[in-house]
Amino acid sequence: MNKHNILFIGLDTHKEFIEVDYIEDHRGAQPEHFGRVPSSKIAVKKLVRHFESKYPDVTLCK
Repeated sequence: MNKHNILFIGLDTHKEFIEVDYIEDHRGAQPEHFGRVPSSKIAVKKLVRHFESKYPDVTLCK
């Protein structure tokens, strides 16, 4: 049986930085504050790679 998990990522965008929060899609999950990343294309790609490696079996939703 395939287990389909979803990871919701919240992005609060600003000109200089992005605040990142995330939460897994299951009962009792608590939102986690990832932190602040620069508002650059390279930083966002690095952020996506981080979540893909930390949660390899989930679908990333924006």
